[in-house]
Amino acid sequence: MKIIVDAMGGDNAPDEIVRGAFLAAEEYGVEIIMIGDENSIAETCDKHKLSAEEERISIIHTTEVVTMEDPALSVIRDKSGSSMSVGLRMLAEGKGDAFVSAGNTGALHAGSSLIVRRIKGIKRSAIAIILPFAKPLLLIDAGANIEVEPAHMVQFGIMGSIYMNKILNVEVPEVGLLSNGAESTKGTKKLIEAYKLMENEENINFVGNIEGKILPFGSCDVLVTDGFTGNILLKTVEGMGAYLMGQLKDIFYSNLITKVSALPLKNGLKKLKDDFDVSEYGGAPLLGLSRPVIKAHGNSDALAIKNAIRQAISYINTGIIVEIVKQTIKNETDEAVSAETNIVNEDKTTHDTQSKETSADEPM
Repeated sequence: MKIIVDAMGGDNAPDEIVRGAFLAAEEYGVEIIMIGDENSIAETCDKHKLSAEEERISIIHTTEVVTMEDPALSVIRDKSGSSMSVGLRMLAEGKGDAFVSAGNTGALHAGSSLIVRRIKGIKRSAIAIILPFAKPLLLIDAGANIEVEPAHMVQFGIMGSIYMNKILNVEVPEVGLLSNGAESTKGTKKLIEAYKLMENEENINFVGNIEGKILPFGSCDVLVTDGFTGNILLKTVEGMGAYLMGQLKDIFYSNLITKVSALPLKNGLKKLKDDFDVSEYGGAPLLGLSRPVIKAHGNSDALAIKNAIRQAISYINTGIIVEIVKQTIKNETDEAVSAETNIVNEDKTTHDTQSKETSADEPM
């Protein structure tokens, strides 16, 4: 298995990206193709005493970098020679099994949609990420699409359901729509329309609108929203997790008595910290693409990159893309049959009406 890694994408590139790639190659036994400035990668290898000659590691040299400030389409226009663009083209050409990048989210979304391409029939790809609540909650979209249409949200629900079934073995995932009230009439016009569509979609186990205050308590398995709202929610969860852990640390380390009382809770507190640590879940797939693309957090460290590569391996092995393709083909077939049935019924109705009119005009 070959995983292509954007060595120059993210706030900590190439240092942490390279270190994470080596960790993944060693732990998971996969081949890593790093795309980026060869000299910078070599310097990082020398700094951390990593052997660039290792059998599982190879480097493709590029000089251009898509920065976090660059516009989304720069990946295919003025920076087509960047590490991100070259990596996506290699994936599209079948020179690797998955692509991992901690770089510019907008550029990765635009580039993967235009270079790797979406699955036929899928209107938008979307970032899907697990939130660490009472039961794992898949948030989709977590930042790829600022604005979406109701029909896009329906596809998000279908893709998210397939993901939860394949990754976490949830037999019939419950799908909710993020809104400001449980009633079907709450939310924007698009959310109200999305509610109606999802309610009538047989491939979704729709449980209605979900308010933010009940998200942590197992309200659903898949939470559908637009990328703007989803990204704000994701970063709020991350921020609140860091804040609460900081508050707990201050409480337990305030004096000798609290320090002693914290000892029995050490393992539980560590688990809680790990649950909210972005480096633990590493990355998130862009669901709806024809090949696996994993978006790692922008400030990923080596552990996060290693785990993002683990996410890529899992995504490949579970065959999620194949299942999305099957479901999309089935939906298109069902829609075609339904449309054909409607045409036949309309023709029959027209024919019956014309026959009655002809019969009425005939002399007695």
